[in-house]
Amino acid sequence: MPAPERIPPRGLTDDGLITLLGKGQLTVLGQVRGASNAVLYCSVAYEGEQAHCVYKPVAGEQPLWDFPDGTLAQREVAAYEVSEVTGWGLVPPTVLRDGPYGQGMCQLWIEAAPQDEGASGLLALVEDEEPAEGWKPVALAEVGEGRTALLVHADDPRLRRLAVLDAVINNGDRKGGHLLPAPDGRLYGIDHGVTFNADDKLRTLLWGWAGEPLPAEAVEVLDRLAAELEPGAALLTRLGELITAAEIEALRARVAGLRSTGLHREPSGEWPAIPWPPV
Repeated sequence: MPAPERIPPRGLTDDGLITLLGKGQLTVLGQVRGASNAVLYCSVAYEGEQAHCVYKPVAGEQPLWDFPDGTLAQREVAAYEVSEVTGWGLVPPTVLRDGPYGQGMCQLWIEAAPQDEGASGLLALVEDEEPAEGWKPVALAEVGEGRTALLVHADDPRLRRLAVLDAVINNGDRKGGHLLPAPDGRLYGIDHGVTFNADDKLRTLLWGWAGEPLPAEAVEVLDRLAAELEPGAALLTRLGELITAAEIEALRARVAGLRSTGLHREPSGEWPAIPWPPV
């Protein structure tokens, strides 16, 4: 399935969007409620161009026991950099910059498709023991009063690409609310602060392909990533500014492991496989 064409504000190229996000004047318009860290909804303007964006200042990050303090913004940018090398464009344009509340992550705001066209068509709870055609099983979920339902996700190439990316970046929090289907048909993943840990932290709702052979396009992407993690490569140089040397070595090992097995990741059993809450 070829990736749908991006439709950036006023026809800006990816480089133009990065310039706009990195150099533009940030104006805070409001706060996104319900997030565990500070998430500010902003406008950004530069040389006549304007867009909406999300700004997450490092000062608003809550400490985590398993991640160094003040590093979540860098991890969000690193996830974007890896996504760009895949060619799948799964993460909205993202930069690290100074803003009204200090350094933080700034990411292009994605206007999600209406609910009847969006994530509701990607995830579901069903009472059947087996998923319907076109769906993949994830796990049984308690739905109250002693009842259970089967959590399923769509057998969608866009989700499958995201499952590969998450295995590469070691995403510890792939929830349903982090999937943003755009009106143009693209699917974006957001909220990548808990990624690139040197220990296995993969926690996701996208386990439907676990143990299955990787599609040919994923194998090609992994080969490209392996080359870009070699000394002197542009991606490796950029990641060296964002995550630690140990985390880069672990990233290399994850890519090598996927290439060696040729299979989608399976839960390790050493870490909760499903995020909670799942949305």
